[in-house]
Amino acid sequence: MRSEERHHRLLALARQAGRVEVAVAAADFRVAPETIRRDLSALERRGLVRRTHGGAYPVESAGFETNLAQRVTLHVESKRRIAAEGVKLLDGAETIFVDEGYTPQILAALLPTDQPLTVVTASLSTAAAVAESDNTTVLLLGGRVRARTLATVGSWACAMLSGFVVDLAFMGSNGISREFGLTTPDPVVADVKAKAIEVSRRRVFLGHHGKFGASSFCRFAEVADFEAIVTDTGLSSAEAHRYTLLGPQVIRV
Repeated sequence: MRSEERHHRLLALARQAGRVEVAVAAADFRVAPETIRRDLSALERRGLVRRTHGGAYPVESAGFETNLAQRVTLHVESKRRIAAEGVKLLDGAETIFVDEGYTPQILAALLPTDQPLTVVTASLSTAAAVAESDNTTVLLLGGRVRARTLATVGSWACAMLSGFVVDLAFMGSNGISREFGLTTPDPVVADVKAKAIEVSRRRVFLGHHGKFGASSFCRFAEVADFEAIVTDTGLSSAEAHRYTLLGPQVIRV
């Protein structure tokens, strides 16, 4: 098997499963582990995967994005810890924006129900997670619903957001890097996220460590726009410190 074919198959496996393991791929392709490591390094240089210990994660791009069904099966325990820590940062906020994505959806389900709270979201799943609380007012943004994420996008969603002043926004992204900021593959998704950033007094980023150092097609925010970043301990303390130098507090759980 030529290296180009291995690269294609490795990328397909990573995108299908959410991760590719060096040892497993070496056995499947009947090559040495060092060969797979070189292949993954080549894919990383092209911005298609992120190397980790023993394997690699796919990077979401203009041509590839995971759907919600895939996200609810990946790194679930880390996402739950991140969401639980994020809720602690409410600090009296009465109006919040909760972004699309599985980690923000988990956070929404953990929001306090014993006090008045207004939740603005583009996510149908998030709206459903909080709508039953008598003390929670849910404002679902209008617009076209993306089948991949079950979230609304487009000019209607942005126009609705522009009429609000939100105390706190809990944001996700497909990638975050010190060089390129926060990015997502789809321009219409980036528009909604950018507008949410614009109308919010405070912003908190929630994301698994695999998103760090990755960049996608559309930039919607800078790292310095956030007061806090909540991630897991898979992000090294040294790398977390580099992000704090740009402004936000970095919390690893």
